[in-house]
Amino acid sequence: MADLKKHDTPMVDELKKGPWPSFADDFTTRAETGVQQCYDLLGQLELSYQHKETHWKHGGIVGVFGYGGGVIGRYSDQPEMFPSIASFHTLRINQPASKFYSAKFLRKFCDMWDHRGSGICNFHGSTGDVIFIGCTTEQLEPMFYDLSHQFDMDLGGSGSNLRTPACCMGKARCEWSCLDTQAICYDLTMTYQDELHRPAFPYKFKFKVSGCSNDCVAAIARSCTSIIGTWRDQIRIDQKAVQAYIGGEIAPNGGAFSGRDWGPFDIQKEVIDLCPSGCMYMDGNELKIDDRECTRCMHCINVMPSALRPGVDTGATILNGAKAPILEGAQMSTLIIPFMKMEYPYEEFKDYVELMWDWWMEEGRNRERLGELIQRQGLRHYIVDILGRDTIPQHVKEPRSNPYHFWAEEEVPGGWTRDLAAFRKKHLA
Repeated sequence: MADLKKHDTPMVDELKKGPWPSFADDFTTRAETGVQQCYDLLGQLELSYQHKETHWKHGGIVGVFGYGGGVIGRYSDQPEMFPSIASFHTLRINQPASKFYSAKFLRKFCDMWDHRGSGICNFHGSTGDVIFIGCTTEQLEPMFYDLSHQFDMDLGGSGSNLRTPACCMGKARCEWSCLDTQAICYDLTMTYQDELHRPAFPYKFKFKVSGCSNDCVAAIARSCTSIIGTWRDQIRIDQKAVQAYIGGEIAPNGGAFSGRDWGPFDIQKEVIDLCPSGCMYMDGNELKIDDRECTRCMHCINVMPSALRPGVDTGATILNGAKAPILEGAQMSTLIIPFMKMEYPYEEFKDYVELMWDWWMEEGRNRERLGELIQRQGLRHYIVDILGRDTIPQHVKEPRSNPYHFWAEEEVPGGWTRDLAAFRKKHLA
């Protein structure tokens, strides 16, 4: 402890002020346990603030033998000033499905990381992975050996490859899940090992699986392919429970807001009027739902969980194209397949994945996400020409914003030349 070298960090210390927790506090607390790397991290950050530029550099590809992803190389460009972080690599570790751990496992896991690295970790970032921050180059192979032999775990994805698939709790704890999200996530992880560990894509690719359209894993906002649990039969209705909600015998929203008096429950105001497709109405004392118009948004089920439940003919809605704002701005996923039965071994879904990947790897530009390729070449081309599916009204993003439908020349009898000549003769003479 006496040999630890501290640095003057007046600007970094400003981050410790105010009401919110700060990573600067966390690093200082960790450093005081005898970790020089944390003091050097704070010192290099202070230098970055002074110079208004980063002092991390990319010193080339670094990783474990046989893998092209999973390790993100980090090198300091000031190794003389901060020798303990001369190499300070980040490891992405493939998390268990739904992120279930035992306390015993976590203690052993963190003990191993204290021994092999800095002890700094992130459970869990937007990637989904366990993030271990701060491994030297010399410790990468020993770290990977411990990870695979002691814990039966693997590195996750990084770079232009399949990133670690992620899923919500699914049927393990959620009564609304229409999918076995954990089984799907595990199967995709095991099936696409080569794509996960050996970058060969134009850019990164993400699968995320949510058991219902509440989308607790944020698949629709974050993933190239969103697998969202749904149903194609009728919402199950318990009319007695509906009346219990109306009469105040059951608190709405699962009692989540019982700490505040919101007044008596108003089914018209809080459920029926908020239905996005207007498919619900009261017929006397009975709640009626036109399931043909239902978009499966889950709002009514969330508000009255004791009265309404998803149907029993379950499967998945498949969407494509979400991404963060890098090149073309942020995008949400676009609906591609309204319903697909997701039953093991998921052959229909995997056939769809092969078509999608073949097109993207052939046509995608460097660092172009799938959603950007769809945007560039057109949704209709992707759905009709690549996937071989028919377009449907649900594919329309904004009705009436563009009144034109474009046909291929071979779809028009006589071709464009004849029709254009006829138009000019009739209207422009």
